[in-house]
Amino acid sequence: MQARPLIRTLYLYLFAFVGLILVAIGGVRLIDLALRALIFTEAEAQERLFSRQPPYPPVRFRGGAATDTAVLTLEEREQVRAWLQEYEDWRRQAELVDPVTARRHRDAASSLAMILVGLPLYLYHWRLIRREAGTPAPPGAA
Repeated sequence: MQARPLIRTLYLYLFAFVGLILVAIGGVRLIDLALRALIFTEAEAQERLFSRQPPYPPVRFRGGAATDTAVLTLEEREQVRAWLQEYEDWRRQAELVDPVTARRHRDAASSLAMILVGLPLYLYHWRLIRREAGTPAPPGAA
């Protein structure tokens, strides 16, 4: 009979700890995100620079010098036309999306999810622990 309350106590403390860890990690990630967005604004400059790579041209035109006198087959002309269209589509899309802002939004969503899962997990288990220990709740606590 003594093992059951011990297992329950371990369970409650473990899950309260897991909830607290989730809240801490989510909070740290949000603070990191805010610092990079507001204070250390150049911390992500390299990511902005390297994230906008254009599509590669067809194989025949890579690394070689294109000349005006080059004779292209019908298939090669179609490949070049398709590549130019793909390049224009990419350029239009690249102008609309800021990769750093997109990553910040993903990080913020992930951090908030950790907090939204961890906080209720922690509060629920910590209240059960306090209730079983007979410790009164502080004034103003729900």
